[in-house]
Amino acid sequence: MKFGITAKLFLAIFATCMLVVITMHWGVRVSFERGFIDYIKRSNNQRIELLSNALADQYQLHGDWRFLRNNDRFVYQLLRSFEQNLDEGKNLPPHGLRTQIWVVDAQRQKLVGPGGPLPDEGPRRAINVNGNLVGWVMSTPVERLTRDADISFDAQQRRTSWLIVALAGLLAAAVTWLTARGLLAPVKRLVSGTHQLAAGNFSTRVETGTQDELGRLANDFNQLAMSLEKNDAMRREFMADISHELRTPLSILRGELEALQDGVRQPTGESLSSLQAEVAILTKLVDDLHQLSLSDSGALAYRKERVDAIHILAIAAASFRERFVLKGLDLTLALPDNARLFGDADRLTQLFLNLLENSLRYTDAPGGVAVEGWVRDDSLTLRWRDSAPGVADAQLTQIFERFYRTEGSRNRASGGSGLGLPICQNIVDAHGGRISAAHSPSGGLQITLQLPLDQRTTRTL
Repeated sequence: MKFGITAKLFLAIFATCMLVVITMHWGVRVSFERGFIDYIKRSNNQRIELLSNALADQYQLHGDWRFLRNNDRFVYQLLRSFEQNLDEGKNLPPHGLRTQIWVVDAQRQKLVGPGGPLPDEGPRRAINVNGNLVGWVMSTPVERLTRDADISFDAQQRRTSWLIVALAGLLAAAVTWLTARGLLAPVKRLVSGTHQLAAGNFSTRVETGTQDELGRLANDFNQLAMSLEKNDAMRREFMADISHELRTPLSILRGELEALQDGVRQPTGESLSSLQAEVAILTKLVDDLHQLSLSDSGALAYRKERVDAIHILAIAAASFRERFVLKGLDLTLALPDNARLFGDADRLTQLFLNLLENSLRYTDAPGGVAVEGWVRDDSLTLRWRDSAPGVADAQLTQIFERFYRTEGSRNRASGGSGLGLPICQNIVDAHGGRISAAHSPSGGLQITLQLPLDQRTTRTL
């Protein structure tokens, strides 16, 4: 038989409670049987001592034992007087736990006491008057009292103790059961939610009713479920986008090849150039997908060293100037003299080329692109500003998503795959920077980069 976690927790807590209760019961019994009996011994010895001193005074007053012979009432009155005197009788035991007392003369002849033989053992006290032994005060041993006279009292104490143990056990069982159920209710909800996640139901959420560790675990579970749901949706969209992006150039290639095969078109230089253009689009798409997959998985190699980002950007801009001129666009730079970063020169070149390519593709002529930068607070800020057309407010948060392209002139007709900006974002993240988009004052799109400077450089400035 397999026990669930509720039953295991209940048994563990209940067993601990019962162990504590039984240990306390055993300790109380030991304390009663040892400590309380020792208390009785000490207090009875005190009674005997007080009685012997009082009888010594009475013997000296009367001169012999004739006043005491068979006078049990006199001894009883002395004992009562001890009890009424708080200073002398405050440590005397209760009536039910007192021993029997005998008073004998010097020849051990009984003067006062119960019938039967005198005890062979037990506490006793000599009665001395003027240095002479005139008698003894004897008592039965306390151990004999606990074995015989007080057995009913001891049994009553045992019954009461076991009743307390039983009631404590029932209370512990009830509290333990409620505690186990209360503590494990969030765990059961997490188990149920985990099973649903494993079954592919990523919309599963669990209730977070507390702020303790289980509550934080439930919050983390909900965050995990949200991430899985988002990743699943992104995966579906990603597959749909890839199929869509591949379908268009492949359809064009198929149509072109069928036209050549049927003789509708002749294999001229123009037709071959059209086929090569579609192949180039496919090649660029596959290369972008490969770069993006490498950067997402962390497999994209970064060989970081101290580099001058301004120098790298200037070289990248120089390679684009002729293309900007041919399209009728102005490219202006306003950059600091230098900015030392700890980064990968090849990846930074790829970043700047992608941003320049994005501005070139999606800016209408006549217009222009302005790139400005400055160093402030141990970071380099670079800003791309292009002219119309622009993007809508809702599209500013989506342009870094894969395969996303805005409507209007910023569409596939410009030849983009929608992967350039996501690759840029991964490169910026790998360098510990930030990238954001906003509306450009020139009517187009504004891309802002913030890259941390090399700390060794900033300390020497």
